Order: sequence, then structure tokens, then C-alpha cells
Amino acid sequence: MTCRDVSPRCWTSSCRASPNQQHDRRKTMTTVDSETARWSLPGPADMPTDQLQVQLEVYNETVLLRGFEGDHTWVRTVSADEIANVFTRHLGFSSGLLPENALWWGQGETGQMVALWRPPQVWPVALQREAFQPPARLRIPMPGLVFVCSPARAPWVYAALERPTNPGQQLFRTPAFNVFRDGRTCPGSHRFSEEVGRIPESFFQSFFSLTGDTGDRSKRHPDNLQALWEEIDGKPHYPVEDLVPQCTVGQVIAACEGRRGYY
Repeated sequence: MTCRDVSPRCWTSSCRASPNQQHDRRKTMTTVDSETARWSLPGPADMPTDQLQVQLEVYNETVLLRGFEGDHTWVRTVSADEIANVFTRHLGFSSGLLPENALWWGQGETGQMVALWRPPQVWPVALQREAFQPPARLRIPMPGLVFVCSPARAPWVYAALERPTNPGQQLFRTPAFNVFRDGRTCPGSHRFSEEVGRIPESFFQSFFSLTGDTGDRSKRHPDNLQALWEEIDGKPHYPVEDLVPQCTVGQVIAACEGRRGYY
């Protein structure tokens, strides 16, 4: 698009301006000339052409929908939600059958996203303490976990005191390696399944590494996650009073819709 000084103000043929001024404004504010932008099916040269009816203009700070009706022109600002609603009326959106313990389903930036609940349990893990050495095999109790999964992608993961039932519930930082501060997980060379229902178990089947950002995952060991794992290895339950608050369920749901940057 070549025009970047468009305001959302509406210019139409009813504006108090001379015909030439109206024409100039239309030329300035439109990125496509409606008088020449036409389309037709392949065929004879005399086949009727379609004239431009509406155009969508995406700028740095706004989105405009512009319409052409004969000699009249109208323009209005629109939101991404409005645009999506128009298309979804003509598309069949369905979650299909969801995996067991699914919390919610959504369509995010990377496609479908399914949040899965895993209750508190002991997970067998492999911790790579030293390069080129066999990993340590541990049995680490974890609190309840919320995994936000997309097919064949590394999940997001958060800890919870109980299965989430409302958007205001508190979530906590996952006390595990291979998890970034915002909840994203680092896949490394691990490949996740196309079946989202297998992703939580697949996460714990990957090799965990001591490298990366591991701070602020434990109140007792804020700077030493390895010490926490060695302390709870073989224990039946995770000490939930040690969890560090991170965000709410509602904020994670919003993140699934593409609105990040708040925690």
C-alpha cells in the first residue's frame, strides 16, 4: 500500500466539495482505483467484468473497509474480530472430538490450540546433567499442569492447584527445566506428536537440560532448580506451597487468541 496518511473519516459523494475535490480525495485515500480494478473469468474479450465493490486496507495502526457503490464511496474502521466473524459465517468451525481432560479449544496464531489438564502425579524424567554422559533418571512429583498444545509443536505449560474451572483462577510457573519464563517450552531436538492428546506425556519423555532460564520457579530454591529436583526426587507429592504465581487462566486463554505481553 502506498498511502499511509489515511484517517478513518468518511468521504463520500455527499461531502461538501466540488466534484474534482471529491475525485482527488478518492484517489488519495484509495490504494486501488475502483474504476480500473476489475476482474473477469478467462474467456472471450467481451465477457462482462466484475467491478471492485469493497477493499480491505491494513495500516500500521488501523484497518479500513472501503466500499464503492456507483458514484458513492464509504469507508469505516473495522476490527480483526469483525473480519473473522464475516468469514466464519461461511466456514464450518468445530473442535471435533477433544482428547480426555481437555479444558478449552481455540484457533490461535499457529492454528488450533487445545488446553489439556494433567492432575498431580509423579513423572519419570531424564535430566542431562553433563554433556556426552548418560542422563540421570529421576522420578519427579509435579503439581497439576495445564498444557496448551498445537499439533506437532512444543506446548505452553503452567502449574495449577486444581483443575481450572473459571478464568480468574491462579496459575503458577512450572517447576521444570526446558520451560521459558512465559510458559513456552523449548523442544530442542525433540519432536512432538501431531496428536495433541499425546503432547503432555511427550514433554516428559524429552531430555531435560540444566541450561536455559530456570530462575524463579521455586520459593525455596529461586536460583537453583536442580536443587529442588534433587530434593523432591522420589517423593509422592509436590510441595504446592513452593509454587511461584504467574498469571490467571483467563490471561492464558487470551494468549491463545494472540494477545500476549501481559505477564
